[in-house]
Amino acid sequence: MTTSYFQIEPSVSHSLSVGWKKMMEQFLPLLLIVFICAILQGPVRFIKGDADFNFLMLMFLPLLLAYGFLFWPVIDYGSDFLFLKAVRSQKVEVAELFEGFRTKFVQIVLANLLVFALVMVGLFLLIIPGIIIGCRLVFVSYLVMDKDMEAIAAVEESWRMTRGYGWTIFFLGVTSFFLVIAGLMVMIVGVLVSAMWISASYAALYQSVLEYRQNNETLPILGVNEVPEG
Repeated sequence: MTTSYFQIEPSVSHSLSVGWKKMMEQFLPLLLIVFICAILQGPVRFIKGDADFNFLMLMFLPLLLAYGFLFWPVIDYGSDFLFLKAVRSQKVEVAELFEGFRTKFVQIVLANLLVFALVMVGLFLLIIPGIIIGCRLVFVSYLVMDKDMEAIAAVEESWRMTRGYGWTIFFLGVTSFFLVIAGLMVMIVGVLVSAMWISASYAALYQSVLEYRQNNETLPILGVNEVPEG
């Protein structure tokens, strides 16, 4: 018989606790995943304004935009799913980081574009709506990868799942910011560990909300995978 880590009300402290525990159980493959993502995210940071806009950037802008909207989201969604597998005590295979190119490319690209557009619209509406939308759509990547949902369905389901947990997600985001700052204080290794912990914590929150709503609400939610005791 299996037991679950997620029979209590989802919270920031619970997500961080489970995230840390599960991160440590598969530390090396998760570290490699975060390291690969850090390298591959470089061009995305470039187009987001981390570098000065100049003629060279203008010349390569179409390629950078294609990279940011057609390549990076697949890696990002794949990373989220692998951390979810770690939270579920399932074996993490680093090669699966690229599996989305073969199996879910269109769903991932469309979902990422839809979330990006909605958040941008919210940010233009005096910023706070953008933050709210970003919090409520935080589960889209998991729903696409875990439940094989189409873009619109994943956005709608994430909005429904996160109802009542907006502040929890927001404060987990604030905590994540300080974890990154703490990681920067101990250089590269600290940043990587912080990134691992944050990713595992968000995956733990998704799994927690998924199971908690399933067990405590009459409104059915999508199927839940039990998590074996680690």
